[in-house]
Amino acid sequence: MRLMGLMPIYQKPNTSKAAKGHKIYPYLLRGLRVDRPNQVWCADITYLPMRRGFLYLVAIMDWHTRKVLAWRISNTLEADFCVEALNEAIHRFGPPEIMNTDQGSQFTSFVWTDRLKRVGTRISMDGKGRFLDNIFVERLWRSLKYECVYLHAWETGSEAKAGIKKWMEFYNHKRPHSALGGKPPAVVYWRRNETATPDQQAQRVA
Repeated sequence: MRLMGLMPIYQKPNTSKAAKGHKIYPYLLRGLRVDRPNQVWCADITYLPMRRGFLYLVAIMDWHTRKVLAWRISNTLEADFCVEALNEAIHRFGPPEIMNTDQGSQFTSFVWTDRLKRVGTRISMDGKGRFLDNIFVERLWRSLKYECVYLHAWETGSEAKAGIKKWMEFYNHKRPHSALGGKPPAVVYWRRNETATPDQQAQRVA
């Protein structure tokens, strides 16, 4: 059933605005075979429509297993909430070999790039024509919004946080993924390469 009253009909906020003067890092994933957890992480920001206005949500995802490693909600697009999510992911799971993002100002900021450099992570950024590189996170956003966000009319950040937390736990631990042999992301992450064939697990980036 389509809940017309809760579907956003206003202009969407721009969550990936570049910042002048920030260093842009090269794209490192061309031809790379991603075949293990923590080899490549990605991060992205989306908007959450509320009864009044927007909130913003950032997620850190393991590219190989699609597991959401950490996330944060904010009412602004400052880099701090992204770095908080990154710190949690690194603390809980260790640093990735490569972090890939778009060229949004949050991900080109000193606080974000310095944190990655200090743990030895190589920084990769999408260039022009690389819109498919965030396809895994885009699918996450689409599922989250249609299965959770659009079904509620949240008024406060605490309501949104509780709803997102419940859905993320479902996504990581119960929601099956066809690309992962029907297993949820958390199962594949912790079992590493034991739950699917190499062809199912590995994603070659063109």
